[in-house]
Formats: sequence, structure tokens, C-alpha cells
Amino acid sequence: MGKKERKRLYDNEAQFLGLNIKTHDKGRKTARYFLDKKELKLLKELRLNQEKNTPLSIKSTSTLVDSKGEIKLQWIKRDKTEEDRLLALRTAIDTLKEDIKPTTRVSRINKVTNNKLCNQYTLTDFHLGMMSWDEETGDNWDLKIAEDTLVRFFEIAMVESPNAEECIFAQIGDFLHWDGLDAVTPASKHVLDADTRFTKLVRVAIRVIRRVIKMLLTKYKKVTVIMAEGNHDPASSVWLREVLSSFYEDEPRLFIETNPDPYYCVVFGENCLFYHHSHLKRIKNIDTTFVGKFKKEFGNSKYVYGHTGHLHHELKIESNLMVLEQHRTLASKDAYASRGGYLSGRDSKVITYHKEHGEVKRSTININMLK
Repeated sequence: MGKKERKRLYDNEAQFLGLNIKTHDKGRKTARYFLDKKELKLLKELRLNQEKNTPLSIKSTSTLVDSKGEIKLQWIKRDKTEEDRLLALRTAIDTLKEDIKPTTRVSRINKVTNNKLCNQYTLTDFHLGMMSWDEETGDNWDLKIAEDTLVRFFEIAMVESPNAEECIFAQIGDFLHWDGLDAVTPASKHVLDADTRFTKLVRVAIRVIRRVIKMLLTKYKKVTVIMAEGNHDPASSVWLREVLSSFYEDEPRLFIETNPDPYYCVVFGENCLFYHHSHLKRIKNIDTTFVGKFKKEFGNSKYVYGHTGHLHHELKIESNLMVLEQHRTLASKDAYASRGGYLSGRDSKVITYHKEHGEVKRSTININMLK
């Protein structure tokens, strides 16, 4: 065992580290403990979060005392709140980033391109990991179908789109159907129709995104990837962005957007392109939020477009500030949507922007083209 360091801990800190509570020295609110490196690291994380007013919740405790009233053993039942999950997530991300070996550079095959064009591959509400049964919802959907569908979409969409020099993989949220070991919505805890285990879902998510990125790097000189936060996957979108950024840190032609704020902006020539899942701000009043967050980018642009998802049906609005578009999904309906009568179509679009003329082309890839 390594050398341990002596620290004074409050009772809640000792509980968090899983230590038996010690009696305090007279007049003190703390007791002395000997901590190893792992415990010291966790203590540092805990105190950092407490400074940021991020509470770590304890649901209940069971205590065994002797005849003198002194504590001998204590069992702690902790309520896994969102704050607890985010603390564990930060630790996991730090570990993953240390162990990941960056990928080697991908050779670009397509060399004949138009340097004034950028293709945006728009994807939203893909709900990877959702389970749907055709007898109940009209279509089957599971992990295998979803992975095959996404790869097939990019195979067709890349042929349909012009030979531009740049592209944007705009994943606008809810890429994963659920966000942790329990298949429930993060905020409301509604039970979801889930295919398999969360570990397998994570593996498939990383694998299919890597497949897509490799495909894009063979065609484009520059690739920008947005992994937007959604209401189904607020925490998973964090580790997706961070893990991908670390994995591809030696790929100079690839940019992974790691902005933690759920509003995103890409500038291409005289185009200002905004993205938000729309779980926090709806399409009808999001334009001022985009402008308020990205004043400089908006002010320097001639053509401005905002892209959202969340509600699964198509909608396009032109305000005084920009053209706003709400996109459909390629995913099937789940039982909740089918029973509720939400019957929007299924497609995704490739939108081509010109540096000087704004949007100049688009291709719609519907689900029947991918079956």
C-alpha cells in the first residue's frame, strides 16, 4: 500500500469516502483520517464541488453503536442525484482522456473540391438505443437497425451532396435515447423503451460516430462535428464531445465542438449557422437568444440560419433576424409517440452553403431510401 496522508474531515466528507465516522477531538467539528491517493483525489473533487455549491446528497444512514454510544459501523445510502452523476462523470472523463490513444490521421481520397462550399449533414433526435416494435408503432427500431440506418444515410448523403471542401456533422441532440444505467428520462424519470444495456449503447454510439467521421474525412478537407446536448442525453453529450476531442486530437482536419453551453455557432464565409436542440428554447423565440450569445458572429454575417430539433416534425420560420428550421428525425416512433398520435415523417437533410451566397442546395434523404 502507498503512503497515506493525514487529513481532517467533516462527517459528511468521511461518509462520502465510505469511511467509518470517528469521534471528534474536543471542541472540533472534524476528525483525523489517513487517506490514500485515490481518497485524496475524491476529497479534492468533493471540496471543489462544494465551493461551486454543488451538493452531494445522502439519502439515509444506518449506524451501529456500542454500549457507550460510540459509533462502530455506519452504512450510507446515497441518492444518485444529477450532481452526484456529474461528479462521477467528470472523474470518468479524466480517466478516459488519460488512457485514450489518439487515432492516426485519415487519408483524404477526394481531392477535387469547391472551396466555396460547405455541406451540412443534419441529424437530430436519433434516439440510439430505443426499442420500437412494428406491430405497436408501425416500424422496428433497435441498436442494430439504428447503426445500419446512420451509416447508410451518410453513404447516400455523401453521394447526393456536392464535392465541397468543408462539411459539418450537425448532430443536434438526443443522439442517445437514455442517459445512464436506468432507462429513464433524466429530468422526469419517465420509463423509456430501451434496447439492451447502457454499456453496449455507449460502445455502439462511439463506434458508429467513428465510422461516420472516417467516412467524412475521406471526402472533405475540413470536418466540423457538433454533438449537441439534448433532453434525453445531457450527460452523455458531455462525454461524447470530450472523448471524441481527445481521440482525434492529432487529426488537424477535424474540429470537435466542445462548448459546454447548449447553443452552438459555426461561421462559414458570410454564413452564420446556429444550433440548439430546442429543449430549452423553442424555435419561435430562439433567434434573439442566438444573437445575444453570438453577437460578433451574427454582426459580421450576411446570411444567418438556425437549426433545431426536439419535436420531430418539420417547421421553417423566417424572422427578421434569421431563417429558423426545425428538423425531422430518421428514428422510428416509440410507443409513447405512437399512442399519443405524433406521426411526423422521417428524414434528414444535407444543406449546402456557399461562402458568398448562403444556402444554394439541399438534399432530403427519407427513411425509405435507407431501407
